[in-house]
Amino acid sequence: MGSVTPFPAPQRPATQVGFERAELTRILDLYGRMVSAGHWRDYAMDLGRDAAVFAAFRRAAERPEFRIEKRPALRNRQGMWALINEVGVVLKRGHELPAVLAPVERRLMKLVAD
Repeated sequence: MGSVTPFPAPQRPATQVGFERAELTRILDLYGRMVSAGHWRDYAMDLGRDAAVFAAFRRAAERPEFRIEKRPALRNRQGMWALINEVGVVLKRGHELPAVLAPVERRLMKLVAD
């Protein structure tokens, strides 16, 4: 007889980081206001194992102007929210989403006022 190969043990499904409904509502509200101001035209979301990313584009063929990242692994350190610009520089990091979105909100106020 030959050797018996054991059946592989079931593996745990990979966990996926996502946005909660209130978080996504807040982000999409800002996105909608930026679209109505004529500044953003497209968005993309990437829900991965380590992070959930919302990217906002001026045009679809470019790099995203802003990325809003949620990394739960950083919750107890710097904060799980980060606002990253087009070049990849972290503009704001924190524990609360509204505080992280504040620079974009201020920019929107300037766009509307002009």
